[in-house]
Amino acid sequence: MDIVVMAITWSSLSMKYLTLSLIAFTSQCIAQNTPSEFAEMSFQELFDQSIYDDYIDHDKTSPWMFTYQYKTVEFEGYLDGTKALSFDDVLWNGPSEPRTAKNFPILPTVISQKAHIIALGYQFNSRWHGHISTSYIKQKTDHVSIVNSYNFFVLETKGVGDTSISASYNWYNSEADNWQFSFGLSLPTGSIDEVGDTPREPGNQQLPYTMQLGSGTYDFPIDLSYQNSGIHDFNVGFSAHIRTGTNDRHYRLGNNFNLNGRYRIELSDTLQTYAGLTLHYSDNIHGQDDALLVNAPFPYPAGITNPQLYGGKKINARLGFVWQLAKDYRLNLEIGKPIYQNLNGPQPKEQWRSAISISKTM
Repeated sequence: MDIVVMAITWSSLSMKYLTLSLIAFTSQCIAQNTPSEFAEMSFQELFDQSIYDDYIDHDKTSPWMFTYQYKTVEFEGYLDGTKALSFDDVLWNGPSEPRTAKNFPILPTVISQKAHIIALGYQFNSRWHGHISTSYIKQKTDHVSIVNSYNFFVLETKGVGDTSISASYNWYNSEADNWQFSFGLSLPTGSIDEVGDTPREPGNQQLPYTMQLGSGTYDFPIDLSYQNSGIHDFNVGFSAHIRTGTNDRHYRLGNNFNLNGRYRIELSDTLQTYAGLTLHYSDNIHGQDDALLVNAPFPYPAGITNPQLYGGKKINARLGFVWQLAKDYRLNLEIGKPIYQNLNGPQPKEQWRSAISISKTM
């Protein structure tokens, strides 16, 4: 595994000027998203809504904070490592072409995921914050295949995702600097038994990992972040999502790791903009759901049924805006796009993602 090193240097301690030098990189990626991975609200997003607030006087408002977020992501095209592949490269065309471990009779062409996330936060005191969040997920995948009557078909799933309970501790907090440690528990409330009509056989069968709504395991998100709101307004952080055990279908999703940085500029008293980079790395899926296999020399009918074709490395660039709509309301818009992807492929590549959040102090 490559190693990501972020070198942070200050041009002067008084100005706290942050420069980020990416000396060598690897990063953990949420490469081919499963819906449960996509629908997680990061600690940084929760941190933004509850602590990092220049406009609300917390001494005069309720300790409760409600946040609603809507997220979308789309995958189209394929990568094997960093090499771009066409649909023809990945689709097996039948007996006239040799079948290999990297071509398939069924091919997802476009994967879109949408998530509605709600989070409720509570500020116990100046150091401790708690959150609980859950999601409602919609997933749609367009396919082509060489199977008669399934030349073009669409699979969709929707439902409640996993639920996360977390706590954040501000172990150092000054006028300009904030160090925070966050930890939590993700509960497997999302379904891993979604079915649909696939070309494997007539009728409904178990759907691939990208169509399931939850992880099926108890998982542990953790985060360590630094926030500076002095002359230069930035934050850096490291986070991980650690999976435990295996679920009832004999697999577990890969662990995810993130290194991120963001710089924010105040445009007015109520409007700010920011830009950031997020470096990801994720493992492949461990174990497998045998219901996804076919009885053939090549048992995986599509790449998304092969647990080894998940995970990889990715760098996402992000641009966003934050509006203070009123004393107790905040709106956050963000759009992101990968600028580097190195995937365990052939694997669908991410094209873009977006998010809109609104929070209210209650």
